[in-house]
Amino acid sequence: MYLDYFGLTRMPFETVSNASVYVDLPDHRDALNTILFGLRSGEGFVKITGEVGTGKTALCRSLLDQIDDSFIPVYLPNPAMRRLDLLHAIADELDITMPPRGSHHLAHREIREVLLEIARKGSRVVIFVDEAQTAPIESLEELRLLSNLESSQGRMLQVVLFGQPELDERLSRYSMRQLQQRITWTARLEPIDRKACRDYVWGRLAEADAARPETIFTPAAIERIHRASGGIPRLINVICHKALLAAVSESAYQVGRRHVGKALVDTEGVQRWQKRPLFSTRTGTRPLAQRWSSLTR
Repeated sequence: MYLDYFGLTRMPFETVSNASVYVDLPDHRDALNTILFGLRSGEGFVKITGEVGTGKTALCRSLLDQIDDSFIPVYLPNPAMRRLDLLHAIADELDITMPPRGSHHLAHREIREVLLEIARKGSRVVIFVDEAQTAPIESLEELRLLSNLESSQGRMLQVVLFGQPELDERLSRYSMRQLQQRITWTARLEPIDRKACRDYVWGRLAEADAARPETIFTPAAIERIHRASGGIPRLINVICHKALLAAVSESAYQVGRRHVGKALVDTEGVQRWQKRPLFSTRTGTRPLAQRWSSLTR
């Protein structure tokens, strides 16, 4: 493809979450510190929200690699399940054998006994719930009930929720007020700015062992990538990958605006997120967005 062409040892812009090419972004760093502080302080719930593609799963997987041995992680990538199925998924992660036709009460009791044993050893279970906005209300409530369990050492279980903005909408319901009040630490992942976009692109290339990552994309190319992607890391990955392919097809050793333009033609979703200058009502000129469009055709 383009690995040998640009002197890379791995794909730098994979869209799947890969901790080995994780790039530290300002919002991610703040969210990571928020989570770690919440866990160390023993709080029941921590919530991280962000739009599609802002890196919630990447942050979660990076966190799983960083927490110390005093925490036993339980990772739930797909919480869209009934409360009994949720308990069985947690039991599977904790290596608890459950009878296939067991009741909700039995599952809850078995998990409680294991949590108590873990607490006696000085550890604590942390449940990381990815895509939390897909969890049924009853399953979110089940997590709250589990988090109520305490020993003489404090809480036996903590929960970190990762979700899209729809999660906030669900938690704002009156019926969810008990869980909402249990969330003591929150952070939000926002689209990244132009400088962070540049650092992100360079960082991904550096993780792929590029000799001079800052020279592969021209400043104008990165500017166009940021504007078209709206600062959404997942879209940045897609556009960069296709722009590299476009450069190789022309035997170019640097990715320019033209190559990014070719990438955009074949990329869905950019129209929703692309950043455009605002219309100036003071000058009475035509919308700057239209002017930008005419310059980039």
